[in-house]
Amino acid sequence: MEHSHRYHAYPTQEVAERLEHHLDVHRQLYNHVRWDYENSPEDDKPSEYDQNNKLPEWKRKWSVFGELHSKAAQATVARFHRNLSNLRKKKEKGYTVGRLKRQAPVDYRSVTYNQSGFDLDKKRGRDRYAYVRFSKIGWMKIRYHRPIPDHAIIKEVTFKKETTGEWFVSFGLETDGADLPEKPTLDELDSSNSVGIDLGILNYIHTSDGKTVDWLDLEDEYERLRREQRKLSRKEKGSNNYEKQRREVATVKRHIKRKVLDYQHKITTWLVREYDAVFVEDLDVKEMLEQSHNARNKQDAAWRQFITLLEYKTDLYGTHVKQVDARGTTKECASCGVETAKPIWVREHSCPSCGFETDRDANAAMNVLQRGFSELGLGWPESTPVETVTATDTTHFESVSASHVVETGSLGA
Repeated sequence: MEHSHRYHAYPTQEVAERLEHHLDVHRQLYNHVRWDYENSPEDDKPSEYDQNNKLPEWKRKWSVFGELHSKAAQATVARFHRNLSNLRKKKEKGYTVGRLKRQAPVDYRSVTYNQSGFDLDKKRGRDRYAYVRFSKIGWMKIRYHRPIPDHAIIKEVTFKKETTGEWFVSFGLETDGADLPEKPTLDELDSSNSVGIDLGILNYIHTSDGKTVDWLDLEDEYERLRREQRKLSRKEKGSNNYEKQRREVATVKRHIKRKVLDYQHKITTWLVREYDAVFVEDLDVKEMLEQSHNARNKQDAAWRQFITLLEYKTDLYGTHVKQVDARGTTKECASCGVETAKPIWVREHSCPSCGFETDRDANAAMNVLQRGFSELGLGWPESTPVETVTATDTTHFESVSASHVVETGSLGA
């Protein structure tokens, strides 16, 4: 199993200057790899293997590339071809795509050392600190708040500079998974230990068994962001004061992202601990963000990130997580299957065919659960999601407070 640990880093000024320099040289290498690829004949484009073989020649021709560690340089070549592959996949799905762009200094912020060129000294640090060394750069201190398991193999290490000016180090780990809990078999799943999740509008999520989780309150953070952005607009671009204020804006944005990510970790940990199977909508997040109504809340929700975290924790907690088709989950009645159109402002589901009434998002969550069982080849649960809900009256749904989710999800999250 592959996963990663991320740590805040505190390089000295001398080491930070070397990090900046290597970051810029890797950016130049990335741009040269792109130039070499773009200027090759259409019927003879170089592969990642071909361009790795060109690295010794490039190092002889441009001495600055010779400053880079060989494995780190190969990882930069791999980065270009990975981006190229992602571009092709989008094109195959029908997206209109262009070409990969040159990387500007503000865009290129990380370097990866693959397999070698790094060392971790866990004994050198004190009070939850350790030290990591990058070849041709030096040692720097990291806040070692989460020890790397002794049985884990470090496959790669990445250093990154955030827009706030902070440095972070991430370790890509590989474990055999021997100490991970076993997932329950599909035969053991039923509606009592499984849940469908509707990613909502009035609530952050709505579950098929009648629970809702509130939105994270970010109004104070957004007020501070607006205040700092107004200050930035009054600074002269390119001046020292402008750069100082730009970092203030970046710090507030980073705080918001961290708060959302932490909240999502707590919710997803709560879900995978509470249930043996979690079914969630496979949403077209890009299309939803392009709609005008409620756009900022949708972006704050970071639903694609939420789903990624759920899937990441399937093996860690021995839970089944599956995405299901989201089309029609709101319109379709969870009791009889008849579709009824509902404008966005209609918050209740009332079926004209069978008379089933419930909250709009609860109905969608029940449909997600039913589709999840169907896609796993299990058919309908013996007790339907409609029967497991606490009540059809929307006022009787259980509201799970954000503080409860945070407290539950914090245990070993």
